[in-house]
Amino acid sequence: MHAFIDTNILLSFYHLSNDDLEELKKLAVLIQQKSVTLYLTDQIAAEFARNREVKIADAVKRLKDQRLNLQFPQICKDFTEYDQLRNLQQLYDKTHAQLLNKLQDAIQKKALKADAAIAALFESTETLTTSDNIVTAARLRMEVGNPPGKNGSLGDALNWELLLQSVPKNQDIYFITEDKDYVSALDETKFKDFLLDEWSKKKAGDVFFYKRLSSFFKDKFPQIKLASELEKDILIQNLANSANFAATHSLIAKLNKYTEFTTSQAEAILSTTTTNNQIGWIATDSDVKAFVLSILKNHQPLLDPKLVDEIKNLTTDPSEDAPSLDEPPS
Repeated sequence: MHAFIDTNILLSFYHLSNDDLEELKKLAVLIQQKSVTLYLTDQIAAEFARNREVKIADAVKRLKDQRLNLQFPQICKDFTEYDQLRNLQQLYDKTHAQLLNKLQDAIQKKALKADAAIAALFESTETLTTSDNIVTAARLRMEVGNPPGKNGSLGDALNWELLLQSVPKNQDIYFITEDKDYVSALDETKFKDFLLDEWSKKKAGDVFFYKRLSSFFKDKFPQIKLASELEKDILIQNLANSANFAATHSLIAKLNKYTEFTTSQAEAILSTTTTNNQIGWIATDSDVKAFVLSILKNHQPLLDPKLVDEIKNLTTDPSEDAPSLDEPPS
């Protein structure tokens, strides 16, 4: 699946947005899993760098303006509720100031969670570089009046030309943007006909248009709720495909960082232990044994008794007594 995210979507995570940063985290995991190929351009990177401070400054200004200026008529002052409200107002002002101070510090250090999530997104994919040929094509597009883009601005045209050059033929593109330069003048929920036709002719594919990253996930990956759950599922899948002992130990270490697994995840881990020799043959190694038995202990009542017996047999060292699920393995 090939996807493009416009700068305005990335910047929205610093402002008033209905989307949660969890959406970006989920996307990063899908890219790592190679379920999604994300196309980020040097133009997007530059636009983001130029506008991050502007977007944050506006968001901070809006927060500063959210004052709790309560005014009371004289007749209220004889009631205990008046004093309570005044105290709450003072608490609001104090907490509001503390929030602004912490926010300013995080902004200066680029320590916002949005910074980390977007940085991870850029690190997870290769940024497309604008060549002289792309600039020439984008300039011609602008001069003849073809979308996307505004008069005198090459940004959107550069991104579009890079996508036309980089996305393989016979592929669809999932296009996520709030930029009206890409939107139909007849229906704001539709992509421009000109661009749809161009993609169809040049790439033999379709364009699927979304204004929100959350809308994309709701449509294409409705089963994914949290990035952490997706990460666990990927690690479990990799464990099932482990081809050597070193990979098994490494994956067990990564899975061991999680404290909770669903019953289906637990069943998948234990079943994999019985079917993949690269796990089963080292099931008595201390790290593998401790991890597998902890999974078994937490989920045993819901598991197939046959699977439980297989795991007990695999993790039992012939020179030792059978392990107890009531006590952690030594």
